[in-house]
Amino acid sequence: MAKLNKSAQNIGVTGPVVTIVMDGIGIAPDGPGNAVKNAYTPTLDMLMEKYPWVKLRAHGTAVGLMSDDDMGNSEVGHNALGSGQVFAQGAKLVTESIETGRMFEGETWKTLAGNCVANGTTLHFIGLFSDGNVHSHINHLKAMVEKAKAEGVKNVRVHILLDGRDVGETSALEYVEPFEAFLASLNDDAFTAKIASGGGRMNITMDRYEANWKMVENGWHTHVLGEGRQFASAKEAIETYRAETGAIDQDLPAFVIAENGAPVGTIEDGDSVIFYNFRGDRAIEISKTFEAGADFDKFDRVRVPNVIYAGMLEYDGDLHIPSRYLVAPPAITNTMGEYLADTGITQYAISETQKYGHVTYFWNGNKSGKFDENTETYQEIPSDVVPFEQRPWMQCAYIADQVIAAIESGKYQVIRCNFPNGDMVGHTGNYAATVISVEALDVQLARILKAVDAAKGVAVITADHGNADEMYETDKKGKVKTNADGSPKAKTSHTLSPVPCIIYDNHYADKYTMKDGTNFGLANVAATTVNLLGYDAPEMWCESLIKA
Repeated sequence: MAKLNKSAQNIGVTGPVVTIVMDGIGIAPDGPGNAVKNAYTPTLDMLMEKYPWVKLRAHGTAVGLMSDDDMGNSEVGHNALGSGQVFAQGAKLVTESIETGRMFEGETWKTLAGNCVANGTTLHFIGLFSDGNVHSHINHLKAMVEKAKAEGVKNVRVHILLDGRDVGETSALEYVEPFEAFLASLNDDAFTAKIASGGGRMNITMDRYEANWKMVENGWHTHVLGEGRQFASAKEAIETYRAETGAIDQDLPAFVIAENGAPVGTIEDGDSVIFYNFRGDRAIEISKTFEAGADFDKFDRVRVPNVIYAGMLEYDGDLHIPSRYLVAPPAITNTMGEYLADTGITQYAISETQKYGHVTYFWNGNKSGKFDENTETYQEIPSDVVPFEQRPWMQCAYIADQVIAAIESGKYQVIRCNFPNGDMVGHTGNYAATVISVEALDVQLARILKAVDAAKGVAVITADHGNADEMYETDKKGKVKTNADGSPKAKTSHTLSPVPCIIYDNHYADKYTMKDGTNFGLANVAATTVNLLGYDAPEMWCESLIKA
């Protein structure tokens, strides 16, 4: 049992401690693309003027990534928020495993590559095709293709999911053209590697939290069955679709590469398949689809090839999805949720579908389910299945309704919620819609704070990373880049910005002060929460932001 100990200097909040995660709300300099600063946010403005707050690091080494050049993301951010610790994360784990050779010495790699060598079958790679380092990295793919050739695999096919979200919105050819040259340098009489299919990441394959299985179905028909519009090359597909639709990379339709009218890379019996994303949320459904038996009911797979399938990591450690993986994920232990449950503290967690897994699974250290069914309540609000810029308020009002009801019920000592607006709408690159998303969030924030105050509680208001704070690409001098028509070039990725952490407290503020410092990160929030409750933080957690 991982119980908390009562603090000698007891702050002892009697109402609930409510953690509000404003997804994608970073702190960046003023500018025409800062949808946070430029939105009408009287609540946020009031909080940052009247209540104690600090900036938290939400990217790079502060959340377990390789370097401080790496932008944060919601998964590692919620791992840090929920665990109070910093663990080596996906990109870092995979890079180290490749560089040391451990990946290629492992049983999974040997099984998949060995199958293709022994039977003359094809090794397929499916994954996000960029160097964004949030879901995947193209260097990992290149290293595996090179190793496959070195070990005697004869045929490799790559199924590319175009990014335009964690990298520039129309940067696909910056990856496709060098990669085609890379493959050409490897190809010879004994080895053939080709791009076989692809499409935008928000169109095919990479759905998450079962929000839209149609995306996965479209990916299955594209990658596995080779069904869809045919092109001679990925470059031709991208250029054609851009001219026809005007869509950015993440939204481009699916395509199949064909020669003489036939797809070059359908997935057949006896092949091996690697899904090379290291981040789990958008990898679970396609993994289920490959590994499920005849009882699979999400869509008609038409033909289910008998393949050996593996993920880059184990995307769900409790449900063991997938059954084979190349690199073991970090073992995240001693999380706040576990300590609270073992101490008997009641908890409530809520978000809409797009971020529900973040306040549950990722918050709890990549653990499915609850620590204690009797003391924990989780609630999911179904997300809209429409482009987020069309309804930029998303489900924020419904989330606020339920948070307020949870506060007023008096049942819960700890409440956590995530508002996805700033991140999900920010990813669309639509500046005007993102401003609306931030304003909608601000309205709901005011409602929740009123309930917190009435219940004599405290709110900890923060974010998991930046996004909405930088909606336009800028050059090294900070000048906004423009498209050919003179319009600002949209930025759809996360940012390197710090995020705020504000303590809203009208009842206990005389019992503690907020520490000064510039090196705090998301992992400092957990200790702060349990201190407010009147407990000491476990010794392995990062220090609290407050002192009695």
